[in-house]
Amino acid sequence: MAQVLPGGASPVHDVIGIGFGPSNVAMAIALSEHNARVGRQESVTAHFFEQQPRFGWHRGMLIDDATMQVSFLKDLVTLRDPTSEFSFLCYLKSKGRLIDFLNHKTLFPLRVEFHDYFEWAAAKVDDMVSYGHEVVGVTPVVREGVVDHLELTVRSGEGLVVHRARNLVIGTGLRPLMPDGVERGERIWHNSELLAKVEELAGGSPSRFVVVGAGQSAAENVAYLHRRFPEAEICAVFSRYGYSPADDSSFANRIFDPSAVDEYFTAPDEVKRRLMDYHGNTNYSVVDIDLIDDLYRQMYQEKVLGTERLRFLNVSRLTGVEERPDKVRATVKSLVTGEETPLDADVVVFATGYSPADPLGLLGEVADRCRRDDEGRVRVERDYRVATEPELRCGIYLQGGTEHTHGITSSLLSNTAIRVGEILDSILDRDRKPASDEARPVADEIGSTAR
Repeated sequence: MAQVLPGGASPVHDVIGIGFGPSNVAMAIALSEHNARVGRQESVTAHFFEQQPRFGWHRGMLIDDATMQVSFLKDLVTLRDPTSEFSFLCYLKSKGRLIDFLNHKTLFPLRVEFHDYFEWAAAKVDDMVSYGHEVVGVTPVVREGVVDHLELTVRSGEGLVVHRARNLVIGTGLRPLMPDGVERGERIWHNSELLAKVEELAGGSPSRFVVVGAGQSAAENVAYLHRRFPEAEICAVFSRYGYSPADDSSFANRIFDPSAVDEYFTAPDEVKRRLMDYHGNTNYSVVDIDLIDDLYRQMYQEKVLGTERLRFLNVSRLTGVEERPDKVRATVKSLVTGEETPLDADVVVFATGYSPADPLGLLGEVADRCRRDDEGRVRVERDYRVATEPELRCGIYLQGGTEHTHGITSSLLSNTAIRVGEILDSILDRDRKPASDEARPVADEIGSTAR
């Protein structure tokens, strides 16, 4: 139950979530299902803030024929509760497509369909989220040397409002990554904005695209642009001889198992590094083998017919890109000969991945009370709670940015359902723990901002 403060101040929520992507949608579902089980007196009060005007998950890459790379059973709930009414199968039933999907004999739905599932699930808990609201600051409320709740300043079209919470669940996702010194522009794109940017070209007749990158998104961009613009040349630039296939074999996929998180968390740092080296090819800079085969088949067919539009500039890298009013001048350097070749293109697309947002970037002085390891990384407990100084009693939980502690599934869908269940259990356990069981606060009060 929310704690009501004197003087007409807004109540203190048990949980506030920052961001409302798939991870925090799953968190809202877990909270909703918990509250339905326990009744009002034991319910957990929660609210989420999302700066987008509506739910959206990689909208710029919802290419019509792109499929998911994880099983539909790794949806928002099934691994935590196979009986949940929020499952992908329940979604299919509600859409009248359950039998059709079964007849399709696949574990991997279209990405656009899975996005529709996410939207369907998010709509079922939309009373717990405020869209168009951005958390712009977090400050501690200190009483008698103890921080027992936080104040969040939230900006919307109506101005700034302060909300209060005992626990934060941060799910702010990933940020598009561009090479150093390269800025996005009208003709220089990141693949995350592909579909929206392509629509802006409607009616035009581009003659050449350059796509930089060697991962799944890069290959999907190449295939999509080749199909979408049948008169244009598509040049793929990467430093390898060719795209590397993703290892989705049964044994390798065990790196995504919930039990693998336990093993990774307790492993020595050297073993953690080895595991990432061994199994990075399950997720990073790799491509589905079927897509690799399709692209090679297309390239070879064009060579036979003498209509080459698909060019692979392998063992090469982009060394320069200059946007001009009517084109982009890209410079491609051979890693073998060192020769540089200029390419004039209508658009250069960088499929160069994403970087996690700084998980503590919003926390201001609260971040100073969070502990870091010898490499400056945030220390995170097994329950995804940030390790903090003893006087900070609030829970700060991370949905992402925990790869160094929890392994490769940090920002992936594979363990989302399990992770939110563990976070909820942690919040409930800490809420039940008597105050005397908590670590004793430090003696001096630090910068009270209580109102």
